[in-house]
Amino acid sequence: MVKHQPLQVYERQLCLSCITGIYGCRWKRYQRSHDDTTKWELLWSLILLFTFCLLLVWFYFWWEAHNDYNEFNWFLYERSGKWSDGTVPILATTAAGFTYITFLMVLALCHVALGQQLNLHWLHKIGVTAALLTTIVGVISVNQTWSQEWDVIPISFQATGPFLHIGALAAITALSWIVAGQVARAEKTMFQVVVVLLYLSVLLGLYLVPLYLTSPCIMDPSTLKPRPKVFGHQGAPMLAPENTLWSFQRALQLNVTGLEADVAISVDGVPFLMHDPDLRRTTDVEKVFSDRQMNKASFFNWTDLQQLNAGQWFLKDDPFWTANTLTTREKNLTANQSVCSLEQLLKLASYHNISVVFRLKKPPPQHPCYHSWINDTLEAVLQSGVPQSLVMWTPDEQRAQVRRVAPGLTQTSLVKRDPWTLQKSGISRLLLRYNQISSSEIINFTRNNISLTVYTVNEPWLYSVLWCSGVSSVSSEAPHILSKVPYPVWLMSPNEYSLIWVSADLISFAVVIGIFILQNYHMIRYRMSGMRSYNPEQIMLSATVRTSSRDVNVMKEKLIFSGKSSLALVSHLFISACI
Repeated sequence: MVKHQPLQVYERQLCLSCITGIYGCRWKRYQRSHDDTTKWELLWSLILLFTFCLLLVWFYFWWEAHNDYNEFNWFLYERSGKWSDGTVPILATTAAGFTYITFLMVLALCHVALGQQLNLHWLHKIGVTAALLTTIVGVISVNQTWSQEWDVIPISFQATGPFLHIGALAAITALSWIVAGQVARAEKTMFQVVVVLLYLSVLLGLYLVPLYLTSPCIMDPSTLKPRPKVFGHQGAPMLAPENTLWSFQRALQLNVTGLEADVAISVDGVPFLMHDPDLRRTTDVEKVFSDRQMNKASFFNWTDLQQLNAGQWFLKDDPFWTANTLTTREKNLTANQSVCSLEQLLKLASYHNISVVFRLKKPPPQHPCYHSWINDTLEAVLQSGVPQSLVMWTPDEQRAQVRRVAPGLTQTSLVKRDPWTLQKSGISRLLLRYNQISSSEIINFTRNNISLTVYTVNEPWLYSVLWCSGVSSVSSEAPHILSKVPYPVWLMSPNEYSLIWVSADLISFAVVIGIFILQNYHMIRYRMSGMRSYNPEQIMLSATVRTSSRDVNVMKEKLIFSGKSSLALVSHLFISACI
């Protein structure tokens, strides 16, 4: 009888088992493979990489679009007729999908680093496909309904670009360990050359990216202009119902320097504050005038408008998730707000000596005030007693006549024109969305004494970029947030930025060179040791492909039989498999 005893027992590799198990459901040692990845699995790896890149952009877009979430929700309300925070499901699915795909990407990189064959499990393939298709549908939907918001990406780069560059540089530098390992293990010279050239091209591109990164916050700090003034856009709509007296009073408590409102004309010629074309979202018109709830707001008379409650919706819908922060007194004041007239707003502004800018909505042709809306609004301005210099007049219609009747009004345009045309028309101010103006245009308007107010600015990073650009004032739904920004979020001189840029590139280059040298040194030692010619686990794998007997299953877990040479051991395994 021949006595068999263990010659070698494999050590448990828990980490490797988890990596191959989670990625491809290959939990056993004999299920692993060091063979080259198949073309089909390589295609899935490329799909995974593309999905990761697309989700990265999608996630970044929604992260920076936080400034305009209320605008997005209003777009949804226009289409559905029901108010809801549509950003919540989008953010939840985006965060979940990005986390999942990133996890798979990390596992794939671990496979490559350990020399394991990529073999994505079919369940993961379904998950990757679902994430890819969902993201593509989301991109197409945003492009059709909210295409102007894509501008937030290049604008945000002015605030995040230098830091994203350093982060990307660190990530690509870390990948050099995997790239160097693949090059060192490769036997085909052409493969080595292609991989090295591709990696170096990406690395060189990252090194030179700062040449094309521009930010107004890279400037001499001594040339920084005064802090932009803050207008309360519809008051302080994050703390009180928009376009109500309580909302404007809350804005005044935050020391804003101006107020902005939307103005419509009632059928009896009274200008009142209302953003939406109808009254359903911000009043209880469904309860008070259920048969007229679909009518345009401008087709109600002032007496009817005063019967509506314009504050309870804020506590019910909680559009900015801030209702729970209100005190009992503030909730009572909020619940008892009514529709505000333009004259009431102007009197409040006159009392506090602050500026007012309003957007006047032209009534439809069948409206009784279709031909008199400019005169009706101008009359309300003059009757309020507010100093004309505090009122920023925006309508272009009959502007010459308005200047004759009220020459003290600050003429303001909602349309971007060249400075010469604006000055010729007697316009001294511009009111534009933040994506409609560039840093160079801001400088040009400032030099020509055209003051610029930019809307809607809610995030400190955007406020900082506009501050560095030289904007004189911004309109914000979050004056309580901007009041806590006494200085730009970051500001550095060109010399400081150049020093950081060059230092990061040099450190990265030194690390990459060191990693490549170290990986090649280890591979040379490995090949010289002769271990490359003997891989017991690979032999055992090929020997056990055609049978599943009890003895062979045992050999899948450990190598047996002592007193044999390596050649005899291989022969025994092969004969056993064939039997």
